[in-house]
Amino acid sequence: MTSPDRPALGVGLIGYAFMGAAHSQAWRTAPHFFDLPLRPRMTAIAGRNQAAVTDAAARLGWESTETDWRRVIERDDVGLVDVCTPGDTHAEIAIAALEAGKHVLCEKPLANTVAEAEAMAEAAAKAAAQGVRSMVGFTYRRVPAIGLARTLVADGRLGQIRHVRAQYLQDWIADPAAPMSWRLEKDKAGSGALGDIGAHIVDLTQYITGQTLTGVSALMETFVKERPLPTETGRLGGVGGSETGQVTVDDAALFLGRFSGGALASFEATRFALGRKNAIRIEVNGSAGSLAFDFEDMNVLEFFDGAEPAATAGFRRIIVTEPEHPYVAAWWPAGHGLGYEHGFTHQVVDLLTAIAADENPAPSFADGLQVQRVLDAVERSAASKSAWTEI
Repeated sequence: MTSPDRPALGVGLIGYAFMGAAHSQAWRTAPHFFDLPLRPRMTAIAGRNQAAVTDAAARLGWESTETDWRRVIERDDVGLVDVCTPGDTHAEIAIAALEAGKHVLCEKPLANTVAEAEAMAEAAAKAAAQGVRSMVGFTYRRVPAIGLARTLVADGRLGQIRHVRAQYLQDWIADPAAPMSWRLEKDKAGSGALGDIGAHIVDLTQYITGQTLTGVSALMETFVKERPLPTETGRLGGVGGSETGQVTVDDAALFLGRFSGGALASFEATRFALGRKNAIRIEVNGSAGSLAFDFEDMNVLEFFDGAEPAATAGFRRIIVTEPEHPYVAAWWPAGHGLGYEHGFTHQVVDLLTAIAADENPAPSFADGLQVQRVLDAVERSAASKSAWTEI
C-alpha cells in the first residue's frame, strides 16, 4: 500500500466512457495494492456534457470536473494527463499536454494516421529531454501470462522464432442491427477492427518476440456497410433508430507478415466472430519450443519444451498466478486468478515507477508509432490487392 507521505501526482482524465471507467478503476486501485513511489490523486475528469461528466466523477471517484480538456492541461494541480478519447483527438490533446510539461498516458492506437503519430512521437522525445514522460496504453502487455511469455522468449527457451500466429476475435457488432457508433466512423476511429483490436496483437507479438514487423500482405472487409443511427448510446453500442448511417471502417482485417528475425506471421482481427467475446490468441513456434495464449483463459500460458523426451513431451499448462510471476505478488494468494481490469492497474504501476525514476516508460510513443506504421501498411496493402508492403 502506498504511504500517504509519498509525493502526490495529480491526474487529469480526458474521457469517461468505457476506457475512462477502466482507467479510473486503475488509478483508484493501484495505490491500495502496490507500494508506489508516487501517490496518484484523481484530480479532474473532463467531458463535454456537464451533467454526464458530473455523474461520471461521482461514480468513478474524481474530485472535480471540466468540460474543456484544455482546462485540465492548464490546471496547476494536474501533473499527468490521461487521454481516453476517440483517436481523432489524441494528437492534439497529447501534444498540448506534453508541451505544457505534463506527463501523458494515451490510449491505443496512438493516433489515426502515421503523420499524427510521428508528430506525437516527436513531441514526446522533446518532452523527455525535459523529464516529461509519456506512454501509450497497450494494456495487454501487463497480463502476467504475457510477461512470462516474453521472459521465456528472451531467455532463449523457444530458440529461433519461426512462426507467429495472432488473432483477436470479438462478435459485438456481428448483428447487422447493432447501431452506429464512433468506432465505425473512419474520421473518428481511424480504422475499424484493424486499429481497435488489431493494434493490440501487433504490439503483443512484437513485445513477446522482441522483434518488429518488416512487411505485410493484407485483406480487409466491411461486411455491414450501413447501420441504424443510435437513439440511445452506451459504452460500446446503443439502441438503433429508423435512420441509417454509412460504416466507413473495416469489420475485419487479415494479413501475413514477416518479422525482423525472419519469422513468418499471420494476423486476424475481426468483430464478426460469433461466439468469441474477447479472444486474443497468440502462438509462437521456435526451434526449441512453443508457447500459446488465449485471453479468454488469461491466467494460463501453454509452453512446449522441445528438449523434453518425445515419450513425455507435450504442452505444459502453466497457471500464471504464483508470486514469482509478473505483478502477482501484490494481489491474492497463489492460484487466485486475475481479471481484465488488473492490466490497467499494472499499467499505472509501471508508469508511476518510471516517472519517479526519471526514466522513459514502455510502450513509448515511439513504440506506438511503430504499430501505427504497421496498421498503415496493412491498409495500403489491402487497397493494392494484397501487394507486399514494406514497413
